[in-house]
Amino acid sequence: MKDANPNPRAAIPDRTGPRGPLSGLRVLDLSAYIAGPYGCSLLADQGAEVIKIEPPAGDNLRKYPSTLEAESRAFIGVNRSKLGVMLDLKAPADHAALMALVRTADVLVHNFRPNVPPRLGIAYEQLKTINPRLIYCSVTGYGETGPLKEKAGYDQVLQTMTGMCALQGKRGEPPEIIYGSVVDYYAAALVAAGVSSALYEREKSGQGQFVGVSLLRSALTMQSARMVWAEGEPKDVGRDMRSGGITGLHPTRDGHLYISANTPHFWRALCDKVGLPELASDKRYDSVRKRALHVDEIVPKLRAALAARSALEWEALFGEVVPCAAARTVEDMFDNEQVLAEDMVATFEHPTLGSYRGFTRPIKFDRTPGPLPFAAPTLGQHTSLVLGPQKQNSAASS
Repeated sequence: MKDANPNPRAAIPDRTGPRGPLSGLRVLDLSAYIAGPYGCSLLADQGAEVIKIEPPAGDNLRKYPSTLEAESRAFIGVNRSKLGVMLDLKAPADHAALMALVRTADVLVHNFRPNVPPRLGIAYEQLKTINPRLIYCSVTGYGETGPLKEKAGYDQVLQTMTGMCALQGKRGEPPEIIYGSVVDYYAAALVAAGVSSALYEREKSGQGQFVGVSLLRSALTMQSARMVWAEGEPKDVGRDMRSGGITGLHPTRDGHLYISANTPHFWRALCDKVGLPELASDKRYDSVRKRALHVDEIVPKLRAALAARSALEWEALFGEVVPCAAARTVEDMFDNEQVLAEDMVATFEHPTLGSYRGFTRPIKFDRTPGPLPFAAPTLGQHTSLVLGPQKQNSAASS
């Protein structure tokens, strides 16, 4: 297929709102699931034009279970502010269309296993001959080398492999999964950070480069405080960051309350507020380490005192002097005063879902705040806009 639009970059209108730090840059998002796609959304939040390129079957996340009828909640949540294009990279015409986009792109992100891009004709060595300034980001499960490089990697698989689940569970009990795709979302942050650093370096060198992000690196980066093994230490030593039971979730008269009281100042304030000043003056409890040794003495007294009020009442009473939070649901965040004051929730209009509220830009820039976000695309929604009507018509007839 001939490129229906000789200058596809010029066909796409500017986004509504102010410029962002990455406005004027084009990102091709060939990734699926969470890590790569959300990393690209973080770039879109900062103004980049992100084109999500999906195969005819679509991103697998579109098919995930969802209580939404029209779309997958997961897909909508990690693909905001993108243009949607459908291409079958195994078809010569669609591959040529992608190459036309590569010539105009600043960044390409994918999450194929290392042996797949060469077969599709989209390996870095192949694309850099077309566009030497291209920042090429590969998101893998285990990295680009080593015995596991071709193995499919998923968030909870890497959690389990790297000890996160073992430490999440209580000592001597079964491991526990940490829900919320924390490894994927951290990898997404590494995608955005790595790409941005490579773009900054390109301003000096004029050259693109390969950027590698893996779920394995993400999972271990999240545990850098645990990844310390002093010479002579035994293997089975306490590596977790828990503070001995004082800092943590506690039951109250109604609901649960998380309290963080590690510093001397906060420990004294906690003791005063709950009516146990004698704990603060006891030399046996005057450090986090000492309190951890005496947790069985302190926690029952603390919880007996907390039973006098609800979690929300304690949260209000503690105010700014004791770091704490009453346990809430994520639904509570949509109308939370602090969340709204920080402008973290936006209203989106989606072609099939209609109006919905969702999370928006996570980083503040005072001079270049970035354009307004918009809803994730339907499959191939912007193919005609990006590639021209000829491609849209051929896709409709196939």
